[in-house]
Amino acid sequence: MRQAGSPYPRFQRALERGSLNSILAAAADLDRVGLNDALAICAAVAREEPAEFDRYAIRWIAAAINEWESLDCATLISAIGVLERVRRDRDPVAAAQALRSLR
Repeated sequence: MRQAGSPYPRFQRALERGSLNSILAAAADLDRVGLNDALAICAAVAREEPAEFDRYAIRWIAAAINEWESLDCATLISAIGVLERVRRDRDPVAAAQALRSLR
């Protein structure tokens, strides 16, 4: 049975609670997961399933390549550095701020 409410607020509540299973279930109901939200998912994966982090990080990189219109190698390398920061610090807010400075 699906939870009441629209998908994005459910996703946000799942992020606040921090349970990876809840986050992934709520994300599955979204039409699209933006790069900042995908970073938050990567942070949850880094916390709860660190062995799976690279798989999610690579998916994030692919999404960034497709989404960013004027991407150069230096920006991509910096974005990968942001992902490493997510792996280390598990802080999607700081990572999202770092990403905004790249674009």
